[in-house]
Amino acid sequence: MFVVRRSQHNPILIPEHTHPWEGMATFNWSPVRVGDTTHVFYRAMSLPDPLSTPQNISVIGHAQSSDGNHFEKRERFIVPKEKWEQFGCEDPRITTFEGTHYIFYTALSQYPFVSEGIKVAVALSKDLSKVDERHLVTPFNSKAMALFPERINGKMTVIFSAYTDSGAARMAIAQFDKKEDLWSPDFWNKWHTELGDHAINLRRTDYDQVEVGAAPIKTKYGWLLIYSHIQYYFGSFNNLPRTFGVEAVLLDLNDPRKIIARTKGPILVPEEPYELSGYVQNVTFPSGAFVDGDNLVIYYGAADTSSCIARVNLDDLVKTMSPETEKDWHLARGPHNPILVPDEKHPWESKAVFNPGALEFSGKIHLLYRALSDDNTSVIGYATSSDGLSIDERLSEPVYVPRESFEMKKITGANSGCEDPRLALINERIYMCYTAFDGIGPPRVAITSISQSDFLTRSWNWSRASLITPQNIDDKDTCILPEIINGSYVVLHRIGSDICADYLTSLDFEKDKVRRCIKVLGPRSGMWDSEKVGITAPPIKTAVGWLLLYHAVSRDHHTYRVGAVMLDMADPTVVLARSTDPILVPEEKYEKEGVISNVVFPCGMVERAGTLYVYYGGADKVIGVATMKLDILLGALKRGIWTG
Repeated sequence: MFVVRRSQHNPILIPEHTHPWEGMATFNWSPVRVGDTTHVFYRAMSLPDPLSTPQNISVIGHAQSSDGNHFEKRERFIVPKEKWEQFGCEDPRITTFEGTHYIFYTALSQYPFVSEGIKVAVALSKDLSKVDERHLVTPFNSKAMALFPERINGKMTVIFSAYTDSGAARMAIAQFDKKEDLWSPDFWNKWHTELGDHAINLRRTDYDQVEVGAAPIKTKYGWLLIYSHIQYYFGSFNNLPRTFGVEAVLLDLNDPRKIIARTKGPILVPEEPYELSGYVQNVTFPSGAFVDGDNLVIYYGAADTSSCIARVNLDDLVKTMSPETEKDWHLARGPHNPILVPDEKHPWESKAVFNPGALEFSGKIHLLYRALSDDNTSVIGYATSSDGLSIDERLSEPVYVPRESFEMKKITGANSGCEDPRLALINERIYMCYTAFDGIGPPRVAITSISQSDFLTRSWNWSRASLITPQNIDDKDTCILPEIINGSYVVLHRIGSDICADYLTSLDFEKDKVRRCIKVLGPRSGMWDSEKVGITAPPIKTAVGWLLLYHAVSRDHHTYRVGAVMLDMADPTVVLARSTDPILVPEEKYEKEGVISNVVFPCGMVERAGTLYVYYGGADKVIGVATMKLDILLGALKRGIWTG
């Protein structure tokens, strides 16, 4: 698991209207560290000039910073000079190699712009005070070239995107004996005849486009490449929008054409206003990166207008990607899964058992789970576990059944009843929030309670259930935090696609109801949690904050996955950090095939001896358990809280 966190200073480099040459946009920047100074080179787009053709010319700007957040001494560094770049210089990528700074950029030689006039050029500089020499590199359509910072098997190595403007780009590797080969037409003519041997395929579907982002970074696991992956670039799929996202891939240290591992989806997508709106809307485009201590700092362009920074812990990212270590960075399934399956001898749970709430006390983990009969009535069953990984006991009768009119079946055979329990132990009383549904009206959340002593003696003296969510609104996935915060009880719930919160002054649910939707968390377009999100189990209080796991549904394949967030201790409506990748994904047959396919859906979790035990429904059919070392989960979230 890893967390990508945007800088609180974003957007950092914005257009400067007193400089007409960069008055329209300043984006797609690339950094290099020289001593204590960070130098950046960026694409600067001029304000419109009706007497110029084109009206907006791009040049490469240069700025410097001592703290990495505030950049000064902004000046033009590479401006159109040669015929092959006369209509603009775009998107620089800088690498320091054997004492020389190589700045690759896109050179535009024709206007109106056509693919044949879009090629790669390079500028060389010894001290970054001026360009010492410049050359046209590729004789064919290409962009986004970056130089590896050291020789591989004795050769200079570049990675770039070929034919980006005439169809699907082919990311490719080229190697040279000496720098002069970089701009040798003879070299490239021969290389081009073997393009297929040099290509790297990172497109996920035929709808997608890819482009090199930052210059590769050497790690002990492989060359880490941050790149642009554009979903649905060549056409919409199921009405899903084009999304300019950022991804990462590990390439073999000795043969960078070999892919070792890659992220399973984007690690950054447009979310913030400065990414959603600009010269080109909905763009996050990576163009530089370097390692700063334990962190990988990613430089990216936002909406083709401004320049921004995001950060991720390097070990978290690489270990999550690497096949040798990724299992420790995600929830691991229990050895006896599924631990609970439907029982045909019990008609009330003959169709499915799933979505269990959980509490631990008196030496056992107690599970209250949703059970489904053949006529689609949901009731609540009970089971226990001593080791957390297998079931010791399971009662033959339900412990809670529909009792009120708002949960009694109104249509024969339709879904109805008491669904998806979430449990909180408060002042020696167990409170159970559940979804109440009569088969007609929108689902609402009901709450009931029972004394801890009655629960242990199995005297099922539940209080009368009260509806706590508004009438005529589909509101579910609800829990109560187990302690008073600032004089109130915090209720988390879901309306539509978002996780919301409200505050109750008491536990008298005849008087106190949920009346507000204070947004806590929403979907992220283009990512694994793009359709809707909802809580899983009630959050656990930790030294860092409130640990909340959440389930999410993707728009592309309607798959349920699980992620993690850290909520502020004093104000749980504030998200401190959010996992970029999911920590549990449907993989096993019992998660992919069932009443509803491709679902992992937890409603309960407990912490025991430093391990988090998460209890979930698989494909709305069975119950499984998954575990993870709590310090790994908390560590990744804590490292995702931006403090710089």
